[in-house]
Amino acid sequence: MRTLRLPHARAIAADVLATARAQRWDPAEVVKALLTEESAGRARSMLATRRKAAGFPTGKTFDAWDPAASSIPLPTQHALQTLEWVSRRENVVVCGPAGTGKTFFLEALGQKVIEAGMPVAWFTLEQIGVLVRAHRADDSLGKAIAKIVRAELIVIDDVGLLPVGADAAEGLYRIIEAAYERKSVAVSSNLHPSGFDELMPKTLATATVDRLLHHAHLCQTSGDSVRLAQALQGKGVKPLN
Repeated sequence: MRTLRLPHARAIAADVLATARAQRWDPAEVVKALLTEESAGRARSMLATRRKAAGFPTGKTFDAWDPAASSIPLPTQHALQTLEWVSRRENVVVCGPAGTGKTFFLEALGQKVIEAGMPVAWFTLEQIGVLVRAHRADDSLGKAIAKIVRAELIVIDDVGLLPVGADAAEGLYRIIEAAYERKSVAVSSNLHPSGFDELMPKTLATATVDRLLHHAHLCQTSGDSVRLAQALQGKGVKPLN
């Protein structure tokens, strides 16, 4: 098992063989038990690898999501969780005030995509700007963008929260253009996409939004900040002893 690189089966082999002898298992049952554990173990390892590669900010999933607390209509929430839009190479744009669950919802969707066996890439605009500057120096930006769009879903978080530099604006356009009708892009933004020209040159904003919204599901959140409400209710921290 060590030579054949079957670590998960090897980890339980002693217990399985002891049980098999005690209960007089058929040899086929032993083989099945070992290979089942190896298969399940490899699936767990691949899931963990995809989650690490995605770069999620917190690891939140729909297990902690309260659908009723979100201003996104329930039918829309349920439809997006089917992930049919990912298979159709469609986009999702969630825009609205800070603290209304935009990032949480997109991260939970990204986790479902990972669990479905598809890779995800997560970025903020600041990270995109850093990436563009790093790869422009050696003229490898095209290769870096091509590597990003290998993911089935590219999430770009918190557009409009901070000023956008020229590098980040260029990177945003390049990623959306490269993914257009090939992969899915999900964006969270404090601004409606029609206001992206406040962040970046109008010509670039128009080209970016045109490709982003062509095949996109647009969700607008509303209401007060959930984080602020929890803080005011004393739910933001655990009581001190």
